[in-house]
Amino acid sequence: MTTRAWAARAADRPLAPFSLTRRDLGPTDVALDILYCGVCHSDLHQARDEWKNTVYPCVPGHEIVGRVTAVGAEVSRFAAGDHAAVGCMVDSCRTCASCERGEEQYCEATPVMTYNGEDRHLGGTTFGGYSERVVVDEAFALRLAAPSDPKELAAVAPLVCAGITTWAPLKRHDVGPGTKVGVVGLGGLGHMAVKFASALGAHVVVLTTSPGKADAARALGAHEVVVSTDAAAMEERAGTLDFVLDTVSARHDVNAGLNLLRLDGTYCLVGAPEDPLPVEAFQLINPRRRFVGSLIGGVAETQEMLDFCAERGITADVEVIPIQEIEAAYARMLKGDVRYRFVIDLASLREEAPA
Repeated sequence: MTTRAWAARAADRPLAPFSLTRRDLGPTDVALDILYCGVCHSDLHQARDEWKNTVYPCVPGHEIVGRVTAVGAEVSRFAAGDHAAVGCMVDSCRTCASCERGEEQYCEATPVMTYNGEDRHLGGTTFGGYSERVVVDEAFALRLAAPSDPKELAAVAPLVCAGITTWAPLKRHDVGPGTKVGVVGLGGLGHMAVKFASALGAHVVVLTTSPGKADAARALGAHEVVVSTDAAAMEERAGTLDFVLDTVSARHDVNAGLNLLRLDGTYCLVGAPEDPLPVEAFQLINPRRRFVGSLIGGVAETQEMLDFCAERGITADVEVIPIQEIEAAYARMLKGDVRYRFVIDLASLREEAPA
C-alpha cells in the first residue's frame, strides 16, 4: 500500500514529504496506523549520514506507537483496535544463539532495523516511523496497555528506544537497592536512566555539564547532581559508584566518569558519539574496572520494560511536534533544547497534501 512519509534524500538536504510502499499483510503480520513517533538522536545521525552507512532515501523513526488496523490469519497476540509499539528492530534470523537467548539485537546474521535496514520482503531498505502506517511481524510488535486518552501514547513512544536502551544495562548489571549509580547526561536517554534507576531502588547521581539542570534531575528521581566540570566535586566522589551509565552522544571525557567507580565497578556506554572516545589505561587497570557497551534490548526485555512502566506509571517527558517542524527539532536537539524527547504527532502528516 502507498504510504505518506517524510524522508531525507541526501545528507545535506532537509527532510521533505515522500511516498513509500508498505507490504501487503502476511499471515503473521500486524498493520498499524502510526499515531506518534519519537525523535531519536540516531535519526539525526542517519539522516545526516554521520555513521557513513545511510541509504537514501531514508525515512527515520524507530519509536513507534499506533493502533492496530488489521492482523494476519496466524496472529494471536493482537486484534484490530489494540494499541501496539514498534521499536528499533522489525526482524532477525531467529535461529542463531543470540536470537534463541532473546537478544535479537545481537543477531549473528544482522537484525533488520526498523529503518535503513535490509527489507527482506520488498527489497531495498526498510522505512521507519516518520510515516502514516507500518506493517510488522507479530514477533517484533509490542503490546501496550490501553490508554485512557490516546494522547498519552506520545509519552510512551520513546520507551521503545530511549527506554529500553537504558533499562537493559541497568537490569543486566543488577542495579537496585544498595547500589550507587551515576548517569552521565540528562537528555532523552539520561532522563529515562534516572527514572529507571530510581524506580529500581538505586541511589542515583547525575553527572552533567549544566548546573541549571540540577532541579530537573532531582525532580526525575536523582539523589545527587554533580557538575562534571567541577574538579573538586568529582574528586570528592572518586571511587564511590558501583555503576555508571553514559548516555552522551557527543565527544566527551569518559575518564572522569571512570574515576568515580569502585573496585570492580562498571562503566557502560549507550550513547553513540560520531568520533572515538580516548580511554586512559590506568583508569581501567587500577583499580580494576570494566568498560562495556550495550545496544537497545531484545523483544522480551522490551516488553518487560513496557509492562514495568505501565505498572509504575513511568513515561518519557516529551514535547509533541508536527512533522513539518522536524528540521527545527533536529537543530534544537543538537543544542540540548528539549526536555527530553521530541515526539511527532503523525496526524500532522495525514493533514497535508500527498507527496
